[in-house]
Amino acid sequence: MERRAFIKTATVAAAATAIAAPAVAQTAPEVRWRLTSSFPKSLDTIYGAAEVFSKAVAEMTDNRFQIQVFAAGEIVPGLQAMQAVRDGTVEACHTASYYYVGIDPTFAFGTAVPFGLNSRQQDAWQYLGGGMELMNAFYAKHNIYAVPAGNTGCQMGGWFRKEIKTAADMNGLKMRIGGFAGRTMQKLGVVPQQVAGGDIYPSLEKGTIDAAEWVGPYDDQKLGFNKVAPFYYYPGWWEGGAMLHNMFNITKYNALPASYKAVLFNASHQANTWMQAKYDAQNPAALRQLVAQGTQLRPFSLEVLEACFKASNEVNAETSAQNADFKKILDHHTAFRGEQYLWWQVAEYTYDTFMIRARARG
Repeated sequence: MERRAFIKTATVAAAATAIAAPAVAQTAPEVRWRLTSSFPKSLDTIYGAAEVFSKAVAEMTDNRFQIQVFAAGEIVPGLQAMQAVRDGTVEACHTASYYYVGIDPTFAFGTAVPFGLNSRQQDAWQYLGGGMELMNAFYAKHNIYAVPAGNTGCQMGGWFRKEIKTAADMNGLKMRIGGFAGRTMQKLGVVPQQVAGGDIYPSLEKGTIDAAEWVGPYDDQKLGFNKVAPFYYYPGWWEGGAMLHNMFNITKYNALPASYKAVLFNASHQANTWMQAKYDAQNPAALRQLVAQGTQLRPFSLEVLEACFKASNEVNAETSAQNADFKKILDHHTAFRGEQYLWWQVAEYTYDTFMIRARARG
C-alpha cells in the first residue's frame, strides 16, 4: 500500500509540474541567431536599441530565443549589414534602410526621404497606414522581412566648416550625407559622400570632407564633430523622422513559430520607443554643452530650404519615371504626408508653437 501511495503521489506531483510549466517552455524551440548592427558600440543609443531588442526577445521566451548582437565591423562593415542578412551570413541586422539606395532608391522610404514624415507620422504610416506592408513587399525582393526598431526624431542639418547663407554656398562642398538625400544635394552642387559613423571624424579632421551630418547633439558630441567644424545647422530636412529597422532573413523568419514572430515584432516595437525616448531625454543637455563650448548654432535660411525642397521634388520625379517600386511607394507616402500635415497644423503645431514662445518669455 505504501508503495502504491508513493507512486500515486509522485504521478500527481509530476502532472502538476507539467501543468505549471509555462506554455512557451513546453512548445517553443531553442533558437540562436546573430544580429549585425550598422553602428559602433560607442553610440549607446543607436547601437543600444539592438541590445534592448535582443534582451526583450530573450526575456519574452524564457531565454529559448537568443539573439547575439555584433557591432559594425565585427562580422561585416556597417554599410553591408542588409546584404549579410539577404545572403544568409547572419539571420538579422539593425540598420537604416536608406543605406542601401545604391542597390535601389526605394530603400530610402524605410528610413527617411527629404521633406518626408516626422517620427510620429512615420510610426502612423508604418504601423497603421500601410507602410509596413508596402515596404515588406519591396523588401521581399531582397530576401528580407523588416520591422521598425528605432527612430532618432528630426535630425540636425550637420556640421560645416563655413557658413551656409545661400544655396550657392553649398556648391562644391564634399559632404557626408546618408541615404537618398545625397541625390538632392547633388542638384545644389554638393558632392555627397557615404561614410560610416565611426569614420566621419577623421574625414572631417583631415579635410577629406567639408561637412557632415550624423544624428543630433547627443551622438554628435560623443563623436567630437564640434572640434573639427564650427557651424552646426538645423533642421535635417532630409530626416524629419529617421527610422531604423530590424531586418530578418526571410527564410529564417518564415521558419519561426507564430509566437516567435510576435516576439520579434513586440521586442522591435520596444526598441523603437526606447531609442527616440533616449534621444529626446539626452539631446537638450548635449546641445547646451556644445553651444557653451563655442559651437555656432545656425538655422538653414528659408532660401536654402526652398531650394532644397525644389531639388527634392525634381529628384523624386526623375526617380519615379525610372523605378516603378519607388513611384508606387512615393505616391502613397506623399498622400499620407498631406493628410498628416493637414492635422498637424491644427493642434500639434499650435500647441508646440505656443509652448516654445512661452518658454522664450520665461
